[in-house]
Amino acid sequence: MPFGKSSSKHSVVQMQYADARPEMRPGDVIAFGGKGHFSEIIKLGTLSDVSHVGVILQTKIPTEDEADTRFFNQIIESTSLHGFNGVQINRFSDRLAAYEGELWWLPLRKEIREGRFDQKAFYDFLFNQARERKGYDMPQAIRSALDALDQLPFGADGPTYNREDFSRFFCSELVAAGLEMAGAVGAVNASEVTPIDLCRWGIYEDTYYQLKGDPGKSISRFNTVTPI
Repeated sequence: MPFGKSSSKHSVVQMQYADARPEMRPGDVIAFGGKGHFSEIIKLGTLSDVSHVGVILQTKIPTEDEADTRFFNQIIESTSLHGFNGVQINRFSDRLAAYEGELWWLPLRKEIREGRFDQKAFYDFLFNQARERKGYDMPQAIRSALDALDQLPFGADGPTYNREDFSRFFCSELVAAGLEMAGAVGAVNASEVTPIDLCRWGIYEDTYYQLKGDPGKSISRFNTVTPI
């Protein structure tokens, strides 16, 4: 894993994408801290600096030289870009260059990737959502951030509780579902997972990397929570 200027408090390293690019793998999570109105609502509702997440895919380019390892890092996410609001795949370098705000790379833990990560199931599930052009689920995104009203007395579900529904996706729901399908985590209700919830799951390497933005911003309680 590459090295850079680190902060032991948050286990974060400041890094240039040119150094991070060859180390990225499918299943690595990308966390965003946006500056827009909806991003600020998500950050306020979840008391965090994270407003959005996506996950890395990788596409190799066939060449005559079998030793040639040319590839693209792509990101799949549910977001509003290029006139479409929903699940889409884009070049990660393009997203990084155009994004205004913080951006962090969260590498999936090696033992998970080598021990139980089903890459075919991961790709099949996520590519199907992009091919079907699943729209962005704004109501579920907002309800997922309002956990205080999820449960009522006597075990009843509250008005903000999301039952799992994959007819549309908000960002962290898509990534959580992809990781579940790959076997990186056990059974979860992906429709209740917020961006900061996903970043706190204990499935990553000990260090995460900031590729852009204010170095004073961080991911609170990174990599400390059992996925539920």
